[in-house]
Amino acid sequence: MASPTSRLLQLLSLLQARRDWPGALLADRLDVSHRTIRRDVDRLREMGYRIEATMGPDGGYHLDAGSELPPLLFDDEQIVALTIALQTAAVAGSGFKEPALRALTTVRQVLPSRLRHRLDALDVTSVPRAGDGPTPQVAVPVLLALSAAIRAQEVLRFGRSDDDPEPPRRVEPHHLVTSQGRWYLVAWDLDRDDWRIFRADRIVPRTPTGPRFRPREVPGGDVQAFVAARFKGSEQADAWPCVGTVVLHLPFDAVRPFVGDGTAEPLGPDRTRYTAGAWSWVALAASLNRFDTDVDVVEPPELVTAFAQLAERNAATAQTVSRGARRPADRDAPR
Repeated sequence: MASPTSRLLQLLSLLQARRDWPGALLADRLDVSHRTIRRDVDRLREMGYRIEATMGPDGGYHLDAGSELPPLLFDDEQIVALTIALQTAAVAGSGFKEPALRALTTVRQVLPSRLRHRLDALDVTSVPRAGDGPTPQVAVPVLLALSAAIRAQEVLRFGRSDDDPEPPRRVEPHHLVTSQGRWYLVAWDLDRDDWRIFRADRIVPRTPTGPRFRPREVPGGDVQAFVAARFKGSEQADAWPCVGTVVLHLPFDAVRPFVGDGTAEPLGPDRTRYTAGAWSWVALAASLNRFDTDVDVVEPPELVTAFAQLAERNAATAQTVSRGARRPADRDAPR
């Protein structure tokens, strides 16, 4: 039979794993009597855990939130997940970096040696995507204010700064989302009468908030798909509005590392069929030039036109640069 301390920890772990536990099932899982379960529950209550009991033949227990934070108990997988989340908080784009590091230190200090060694080996470094620049930080009070307005279903008023002379924007806030270190607010813009996605680091909430509103459904009903579609320049499905297929004069192995969300298949030792998308045809043509090779357009005709437009623009730019490079010499020439 387990010691009283070990049994308490097992009981606490079970209560944290699911909301409701029948008393008979708890007694069976711990191989003790109903009286022992009641006595152990009383001990946990003395430690600060708010455990409610239900009466009747099917009565049992469930763990509620209390007014103070009691000691917590995590299993091995939860500890690993918690550690990874805390380590990656540095690039989460919020002001939680320092609290996350303190929490990670606190967790590590109380871990058994077997887990501490495993987590010391799990040293995760989060690096922002190349070209994104410094991750814009969102102040914790801003995130909390946005979350409170979403939960209360109250119209949010905000500006771009504390001294913004423009009238505040009025939106119905629906969701906070994070993507690649940036935080965004998905909201219905009352002034534009349309859905908008706002950078949270550029929002300065105004008080008080506005009246309550009845939440609308995000187009398509899936917030993740809606935001992903908007980031791709699409109004509907989570797909690029412009998709084309080309043949690159490169071997498949040279193309494969850069396929991204496109598709590629080999056509021989030095040819690869490649399908990709972008928010415009010119943008797609420009992205294909990064392979630095000859490109044969398979479809559609719009992509051929885009390559022609891009060529004209590049030629005009080259002429402008060429004229500018000759000017100093012209000034120094004898008259």
